[in-house]
Amino acid sequence: MSAPVVSLRGVSYRYPNAATAALRDVDLEIPAGLTLVAGDSGGGKSTLLRLLDGLVPQFHGGRIHGSATVAGLDPFRTPIPELARRVGLVFQDVETQSVYGTVEREVAFGLENMAMPRSRMLDRVERTLASLSIEHLRSRRLATLSGGERQRVQLAAVLALEPELIALDEPTSQLDRAGAEALHAACRSLATEGRAVVLAEHRLDDVLAFADLLVTVEDGRVSGPGEPISLAGRLASPPPLVELGRALGWDPLPLTVEEAFEHLPPGPAFAASPAMPLAQPSGSAGTGPLAWETATLSIGPAGRPIAAGIDLAGACGEVVAVVGANGSGKTTLLRTLAGLLPPVSGEVRRLVDRIAYVPQNPGSLLHLPTLRAEVALTTRRLGVADSPETALEPFGLLGLADRYPRDLSSGERQRGALAATLAGRPLRALLDEPTRGMDLRARRSLGRVVRSMADSGACVVIATHDVDLAAEVADRVLLIEGGRVTELGAPTKAFAANSAWATQIARLLPGGPVTVPGALAHLRGADRVPVAASPCVAGPIR
Repeated sequence: MSAPVVSLRGVSYRYPNAATAALRDVDLEIPAGLTLVAGDSGGGKSTLLRLLDGLVPQFHGGRIHGSATVAGLDPFRTPIPELARRVGLVFQDVETQSVYGTVEREVAFGLENMAMPRSRMLDRVERTLASLSIEHLRSRRLATLSGGERQRVQLAAVLALEPELIALDEPTSQLDRAGAEALHAACRSLATEGRAVVLAEHRLDDVLAFADLLVTVEDGRVSGPGEPISLAGRLASPPPLVELGRALGWDPLPLTVEEAFEHLPPGPAFAASPAMPLAQPSGSAGTGPLAWETATLSIGPAGRPIAAGIDLAGACGEVVAVVGANGSGKTTLLRTLAGLLPPVSGEVRRLVDRIAYVPQNPGSLLHLPTLRAEVALTTRRLGVADSPETALEPFGLLGLADRYPRDLSSGERQRGALAATLAGRPLRALLDEPTRGMDLRARRSLGRVVRSMADSGACVVIATHDVDLAAEVADRVLLIEGGRVTELGAPTKAFAANSAWATQIARLLPGGPVTVPGALAHLRGADRVPVAASPCVAGPIR
């Protein structure tokens, strides 16, 4: 048997000035192949990956114990530039990783540092861009890309180096379905070639089924590696099929829709789902008073339209989800609705005050010494009497209230930005990829907050690739595609089995529910399941 690519023995690590260890007595071996790292936000996944390329402890400092070998090198002492030739890491916050202003130069940067001949370098860049289906972005400036597009570019920059070990931290958090599939295909190809791919993820729907090994990280303690089928039941944030199977006592737990079918009773669970009609231009809103509307709106950065003819409206008391491919214009639409980007043409009418906007990158909002201070600033400026604890508690952040926001994990910062922004009780909230870096429990908490806001009369618009979030909280769904905005209808229609945006549950139960709570109610018998059994039921913010 070949030597493991990663070997950790008794490794414990504590960040400078941290009260507790980020990693605790870790013994771990990772061979070539695809290893999935799962665990709740803040549990230590990112720290584990940063240890693999020497950033922990060489860049971050702190105290480390134990021994480690990564790709034949000691990551505690080998200079990081030398490690980078064998270990490639894609950060969770890709915005902090770029060097050059254009895509082609960014992907070529590492190859230039290796003094690769120009002809070989250009060929390597071309092949890498093609492997991730982003050749069309070659000449684009990074500043003009969507979050998901930047994620794929930074992955290309690492893959172009062809390292022995590739570590990816939440690489699909901002990717559309096609982008995620391209990334997973690239990971499988690399693993087949004999490389070690370590993938830290919250979105486990598809990758859990084809990963070779699974490692779980909770509160700094590492379990595994083991076969995904044997460890799936221990996941704190399981994908929908595993969550459903665990609740219903299925054994073995299903990792794919096909495996889940084996647990269903004979015969169709629902009548065949009718073919979905073509989506029509959106203009309808909920039944409450209008919160905003647009008229023949054309949107785009720097006056260049990317979507036009937009006639939309949003009502008080409703949640609207906006889906679409990376670069389709979701962020541009939200920024235009927020008044941060002027329309190319047409009009946006804002019919309520107290507007809140949460961008994709939460770090751009957090600049004070503590989360408590961030929330207090919002409430003080708006004259709201609520205490910071009132805003932090629904997001599970009370224990982090006095932490410096930029020392938190990406998912914790995301929750902190949401808590600080939504503390002002906005009547219109615009949330751009709000579940980036969030585990299942945090996503459910966000869902309860969003539904509570809508029940209190706010209008919430969410741009997201997280179809499970949209299915659980949205009243209706809009699609941006090909420069147009169209209405897909209610989540049960928008995410049905014959939709391009189908959830795992919808594919399992065609014509029926599209969420885990809905599937539980059906498969157990709706009359026998109390409302409290649904983890997504909205309740008051306490």
